Amino acid sequence: MSQLANPVTIPLAQYTPRHFLLSVDAGVATVTLNRPERKNPLTFESYRELTDFFRACAFDDDVKAVVVSGAGGNFSSGGDVFEIIGPLVKMDTKGLTAFTRMTGDLVKAMRASPQPIISAVEGICAGAGAIIAMASDMRLAATGAKVAFLFNKVGLAGCDMGACAILPRIIGQARASELLYTGRFMSAEEGERWGFFSRIVAPADVLAQSLALAKDIAAGPTFANTMTKRMLAMEWAMSVEEAIEAEAIAQALCMTTVDFTRAFEAFANKQKPVFKGN
Repeated sequence: MSQLANPVTIPLAQYTPRHFLLSVDAGVATVTLNRPERKNPLTFESYRELTDFFRACAFDDDVKAVVVSGAGGNFSSGGDVFEIIGPLVKMDTKGLTAFTRMTGDLVKAMRASPQPIISAVEGICAGAGAIIAMASDMRLAATGAKVAFLFNKVGLAGCDMGACAILPRIIGQARASELLYTGRFMSAEEGERWGFFSRIVAPADVLAQSLALAKDIAAGPTFANTMTKRMLAMEWAMSVEEAIEAEAIAQALCMTTVDFTRAFEAFANKQKPVFKGN
């Protein structure tokens, strides 16, 4: 199993990935999983490079939001059957543990990335693809999109890459349990009704609307948005009292930013604030 990919270099606007497509425009980085002939499956190498990319995001102040999509009408079919699952059945415990930790590192990197992440989900979104969508901060669905956490279909537990921790927090314990025990597909309509998706749009519009949302976020106060993402994650493990105190400190820090002053001055002058991220 290869642990290496291209070293991810900054600025990301000048980086050319080997295992996915990347573009940066107006503060938004768009990641496109690009193996459409196979419904964009992941490989050992793409797992690693995606992880390295999201870790690198923390060092690029020009990237203020990230959109993840798939080429050819599908999001991702998950781990490649022949390039991942085939080799896994031949590995020993040490090798398998290294693999499962590596895949989990992708979710850790996405959650640690200071930028809000939006998944534009179209067509099939299964296995590790469903995990990438789950690990994102927001998800938009195209009509007809289908999401499945397929792990038990290949004889594995549903507790993969943080699914048992994150999915119940999004859609509730019972609904998450149903999806993880059965491996069945969740329709776009179910996903929206259950809170997995923010909205359902036409397939032709899902990427455009995801980018519009990302650009709207990118135009906001970057430091404050990063703080919001941090607190949304940290407060999972806090009591309400601890969360209120942590938010008091976080908000006080945001009040020291120039963007906060800009917002007041713009309001006083009946203008729209132009945030600069400091």
